Amino acid sequence: MEAVPVLAGPTGSGKTGLALRLGEELALEVVSADATMVYRGLDIGTDKPTPEERARVPHHLVDLLNPSEAMSVARFVALAEAAIGEVLARGMVPLVVGGTGYYIRALSEGIHELPPPDEAVQAALWEELSARGLEALLGELAQASLEDVRRVGRNPRRLVRALEVLRRTGLPPARHPRRPPRFRYEKLVLWPDRAWLFPRLEERARRQFAQGLVEEVRGLLARYPRMPTALQAIGYKEVVGYLQGAYSLEEALLRDIRAVKAYAKRQYTWFRREPGAVVYLPRGGEAAWGGFRDWLRLHFRL
Repeated sequence: MEAVPVLAGPTGSGKTGLALRLGEELALEVVSADATMVYRGLDIGTDKPTPEERARVPHHLVDLLNPSEAMSVARFVALAEAAIGEVLARGMVPLVVGGTGYYIRALSEGIHELPPPDEAVQAALWEELSARGLEALLGELAQASLEDVRRVGRNPRRLVRALEVLRRTGLPPARHPRRPPRFRYEKLVLWPDRAWLFPRLEERARRQFAQGLVEEVRGLLARYPRMPTALQAIGYKEVVGYLQGAYSLEEALLRDIRAVKAYAKRQYTWFRREPGAVVYLPRGGEAAWGGFRDWLRLHFRL
């Protein structure tokens, strides 16, 4: 089975720019593994490629859902595998690009076969989460499966789903049968020094606010009052707090900067344990181009 290339790494490390540059040179299409770019209207805060860029380099799984819709990992895997199959059938090269490690891991390692979500059970769990707090529910999951605790991290939506499965079936998700992946993957993970990355993240957050992130969020809330999944996105969640009067605009920006740096740290931790065929490139941005191109030539003859 021929391998599919994956370009991963922490937020702000330059994945999108590298993919666009490569796609303009080669017969390549991007399959996004980004949990927020999938939503229409979440543009500024996700640094989404522009419509003009996507006209030059085809992108899949971008602008696919309305912000009011939920995106599960099972749905992502099904959509991504379908897109990869279509690209390969046309004789093109699919490049999976993103920083949502949970999605990449599920795509490359396979997913557990779980029952469809039960909205009533999940609604009760959300109320319980609000009343008891994250730590209490994580403790319940830890008694059944430390593997699932590591997998969900501190993501409330994933925690609710894991506990829903546990309470309904008596088994945590990790103990359900795993469906094998449809394709084989080889991964390049951008691994720039944090001293290089973190100032870029702060600069990007300030640029997004200057470009109109607040107005973007205000418009989204007007059109989609309920955005349970999309509102978990960094930047959007912090702006919502400002629009609801919880704190000042400057505080929203500072919270955004802290949140995106914390997210990058979690991504470093996650990708450090990435299974399978993985190469770590200790650079980011344009400085990573040569190493990225050499890796593709060596492994994929591109």
